[in-house]
Amino acid sequence: MKQSLRKHLLQTNSNDDLKRWFDPLHIEYEEETKRIIVGFPHSFFAKWFESDIQDKFEAQLNMFLGSGYLVSYQDKSAGERSTGVQAPDVVKRIDFPFGQEFIFDTFLINKKNYFPIASAKEVAKQTGSLFNPFIICGPGGSGKTHLIKSVGNEISKKHDYSNIFMGTMDELNSLYAIQFRGDPFRARNHLFEYDFMFLDDFQKIREYPHFQQELVNIFNHFYDNKKQMVLACRDKVTSYDFLDDSLQSRLGWGLIVTLKEPDLEIRVGYIQRQCRIKRLVLNKEQILTLAQRFTDFRYLQGILLKLFAFKELVKKELTQKDFEHILSNTEEKATDDLTPKKIMSVVSEHFNIRLGDMTGSKRHQHIAHARQVAMFLCRQMLKTSYPSLGRTFGGKDHSTVLYSVKKINQLQEDNYELKQLLKTLKTKCRMT
Repeated sequence: MKQSLRKHLLQTNSNDDLKRWFDPLHIEYEEETKRIIVGFPHSFFAKWFESDIQDKFEAQLNMFLGSGYLVSYQDKSAGERSTGVQAPDVVKRIDFPFGQEFIFDTFLINKKNYFPIASAKEVAKQTGSLFNPFIICGPGGSGKTHLIKSVGNEISKKHDYSNIFMGTMDELNSLYAIQFRGDPFRARNHLFEYDFMFLDDFQKIREYPHFQQELVNIFNHFYDNKKQMVLACRDKVTSYDFLDDSLQSRLGWGLIVTLKEPDLEIRVGYIQRQCRIKRLVLNKEQILTLAQRFTDFRYLQGILLKLFAFKELVKKELTQKDFEHILSNTEEKATDDLTPKKIMSVVSEHFNIRLGDMTGSKRHQHIAHARQVAMFLCRQMLKTSYPSLGRTFGGKDHSTVLYSVKKINQLQEDNYELKQLLKTLKTKCRMT
């Protein structure tokens, strides 16, 4: 079994690396109990393995064996030296319910982000909810989702992952509105059955102001029962002046960390890692070009996927001409930071109306038209639901938004000037 596993590991590790950390391991496989027993040569090796290798090793074990396996770590030398008795096994599941790619080992860090990563690892290890809630702030593409899913995956190794709620603010609202048909008591009791709650895109609470008091109820239950909460949001949560005071104060009870945008060094490291994994050959100049041009990780992932797909489908190595052609057909500007408010601001400036008129009830023709244009752009550029847009535009009914979007869509089909205007406004929104 060990030799088969070694061959699998050679796909993503060099032979020299495996000689350093894999070959010294003693590995046994119990097929009936679906258990892997890993023995270390000595305690110093065990400590080094836990801090530097274990995360990656378990992810690779999961890929090799599949789900449903346990891994036991034994350091016989540590217990026998001190007490004459074998030290107890450390037993962990090697399932990754939130994605194999979301582990701490694959999160590239530098000094700027050392504290957030160290804090996240501590949250994943500790059981007393010392940092509760744990809040990760950072701009789009800084790795918030990667980090909270890494924490979730790590916790799931010692706890049943069915006890972990992992979702976004939109999904939490849908759970209340759709799954439980607007019954807050049933939805709340359902959430209370979880022992851990991970909530991504918390900044979208702005779109659900009616939900703030419900979050206070959820917060109280998880906090009082020492159940860990982990939130992720784009901005510093202390800057959210739209939050209810009771909710704002509760968020301040925990630990708030801020991820910095990945700098050039991190982006270069990420590209090099992906090239090794995908066996994609890029020269230093090409790697640097990608790292300098694509500052947003999501776009960087997309362009690397395009380059890899070309290699796999065309069955040849990339030439410089192929590389430049693929880049020339890729948008460079990400729209991750685009919000309804930014779109409304651009549209109101163009039509020379107050921003407040966008969410107000005035029905003057030029104001109504501007509002409809803004709704159309929000729907097209952000894919926001009609009910959510209705709330964003001052509590309008979703049918009003649907009518506005359809109307502008029909008008621009026959009106060249309107079609060009919409293109111009889209460009301005992306550049703002």
